Amino acid sequence: MLTVEKIDPQAKSQARRFIAVPFRLYAQCAQWVPPLFADAELQLNRAQHPFYEHSVADFFIATRDGRDVGRIAALENTRFNAYHHTRQAQFYFFDCEDDLEAATALFTAVCAWARARGLERIVGPKGLGALDGYGVLVEGFAQRQMMTMMNYNFDYYPRLIQANGFAKEVDFVSCYLGTDFHLPARVHRIAERAAQRSDLRVLRFRNKRELLAWAERIGQAYNQAFVNNWEYYPLTEREIKFIVDNILVIADPRLIKIITHADAVVGFLFAFPDVSAALQRARGKLFPLGLPDLLLEMKRTKWIALNGAGILPEFQGRGGNALLYSEMEKTIHEFSFAHADLTQVAETAVQMRQDLTNLGGKPYKNHRVYARMV
Repeated sequence: MLTVEKIDPQAKSQARRFIAVPFRLYAQCAQWVPPLFADAELQLNRAQHPFYEHSVADFFIATRDGRDVGRIAALENTRFNAYHHTRQAQFYFFDCEDDLEAATALFTAVCAWARARGLERIVGPKGLGALDGYGVLVEGFAQRQMMTMMNYNFDYYPRLIQANGFAKEVDFVSCYLGTDFHLPARVHRIAERAAQRSDLRVLRFRNKRELLAWAERIGQAYNQAFVNNWEYYPLTEREIKFIVDNILVIADPRLIKIITHADAVVGFLFAFPDVSAALQRARGKLFPLGLPDLLLEMKRTKWIALNGAGILPEFQGRGGNALLYSEMEKTIHEFSFAHADLTQVAETAVQMRQDLTNLGGKPYKNHRVYARMV
């Protein structure tokens, strides 16, 4: 018999059941990268995660004959809805066996939850914030997940979602850059002229102490750079701090660059050494061996994740984009990375998508966000 139950995430045993579902599903999957248990627990913690200071979420598990076969979360981001004048629910944490009945039961629970709150549409996968990654994978199943900055799923997930009445809302494409990536000389010339003409300066950091001194200004620029993006809503101060703190935890300061204008941050490039292999070996646990292995992997990996490149809209037409791309190439080659992943650029970011393709980025993963009426 199949049942769906709403769990209490504040009950540790129930939260752990919810977190355990993908660990079992993907136990033999070479492409899946498990989250750290501490991070997964924080996402369910209504007392600590900043999302819950303004919005709500509930969590459901599908069980067949005493065995957990799927899970899902239903969310209402009230700040997003207020900013966009919508009445939209989100689904996230959808993981399920290849079992249409179980998937349908989970989506039925989300629909009932949304109707009870007076919401009209359901969109997802879309999580608690910008660090969660968007969509389900629809292309690129042979490629390993880029840490936990994006989602990985089996190829039957889109079929289960579409069978429940969902249609494409927006795609997020990730591009690959290899050792043959070199920008045309004219891009570097445009970047140099833009820096001089618009009084833009690129700042680099030697250590976390220097980076911390700019953390608040970086956070404010992050909140302002994506105002035209599909997923944007104005972040709270706590959400900005949460993002910046998480970036600082995994950052090599030498790979973080900011663009300034008169001491204000107007652009940024966040690059991270890919520690996916170490996260797979850790299996969710930092101790006793996970943390030292992660630190070693940061030094030996040949992959870099470029996840967070933005320039304030008022500087995009003044050569700011060229300056970002110029610094992107320098980062890849100065530190001898052989592979780069430009992580999840929305198709609604038309200019950046065109730029990346024109500059040699090869689309190799596609994550799709779906939507349906309640």
